[in-house]
Amino acid sequence: MRMNVIRARMQGNDGSGDTPGRSTSVITRTKPKTKKPSLYRVLLLNDDYTPMEFVIHILERFFHKDREAATRIMLHVHNHGVGECGVFTYEVAETKVTQVMDFSRQHQHPLQCVMEKK
Repeated sequence: MRMNVIRARMQGNDGSGDTPGRSTSVITRTKPKTKKPSLYRVLLLNDDYTPMEFVIHILERFFHKDREAATRIMLHVHNHGVGECGVFTYEVAETKVTQVMDFSRQHQHPLQCVMEKK
C-alpha cells in the first residue's frame, strides 16, 4: 500500500522556530486499494422439455440478446447441454438466475439456470 507522508512543524508563539516548545508530528494518509469484483457466468442447462422458442425468448428478455445471438446460444445449449448467457457481478448474476427460474416456473417449463464463478 502506498503512503504519503506529510510533515508538519508546529512552532512556538514567536515564530522563530528556535523555541523549546517546537514539535514535529507525522500525518499519514493511506490510499485505499480497491479490488475488482468477482465475476460469475450465468448458464442455461439443456432439458428435453423446454421449447427452443421459449429459450430464445428468455435470452432476448432477460439478457437483452438480439434474435441471432439468442438463437446461437440456444443451439449451443441444445447441442452441448449448457450455454453461457453472460458474465456479471454476483448480485446481477443472482438476480438473472432468479428471474429466469421464476419465469420458467410461471410458464411451467423445467428450464434450469445456474451461475458459477468465472
